[in-house]
Amino acid sequence: MCWSAKADLVAGAAVAAAGAACLTRVRRRRDLPLATLPLLLGAHQIIEAAVWTSDGGTGPATLAWAVLALPLLAVWVPAGVLCAAPRHARRRLIPLLAVGAATAAALGLALAESPVTADVRGHTVGYVLDLHHPRLLVAGYLLATVGSLLLSGDRGLLVLGIVLGAGALLSWSLWRLEFVSTWCAVAAVCSVALLGWVRRRAAEPGHAPVDGRPARPG
Repeated sequence: MCWSAKADLVAGAAVAAAGAACLTRVRRRRDLPLATLPLLLGAHQIIEAAVWTSDGGTGPATLAWAVLALPLLAVWVPAGVLCAAPRHARRRLIPLLAVGAATAAALGLALAESPVTADVRGHTVGYVLDLHHPRLLVAGYLLATVGSLLLSGDRGLLVLGIVLGAGALLSWSLWRLEFVSTWCAVAAVCSVALLGWVRRRAAEPGHAPVDGRPARPG
């Protein structure tokens, strides 16, 4: 994220707390992957605080950050959206999950073949990784993550997709070399909106709760 290790740590703790709240309120098994996303992104920002503290480089914190940001999110988000989406929207989401899986495989291979380096650049962190066809991979990444939200068939997830898409454009226009870091920070903060989404979903009737008990109003 921008600014400092402290900013990452505070933001990460707040987002992770929202993620924990999501998990305590989720009532549908199919919603669990998306309900977990704020917790995952909050931990991700806390890891980047460790990257700041170590002044970048190629250490364990940098690798952990890259694994979460690149291959994991590329497949986690479209898989979570596919699970939570209404039945009529699932067929159109399957190709996006396939794009995410292919992108994740390519990014995972790149991480296995070459080290990723974090470079502290003033108030931002840039991550450098040797990628083949980087523009294609970025397009696949955004198509799988933002695209799946836009095509989810759920109004709350559609709004989240619009915000994240706008955040991606802003991050790319302002911080091209630090795009991944800044956009992941935007995604982490915006994922707090999933708490409201989980609460609304819990109030809807007709779905089996996670714990086997009747769903309670949100």
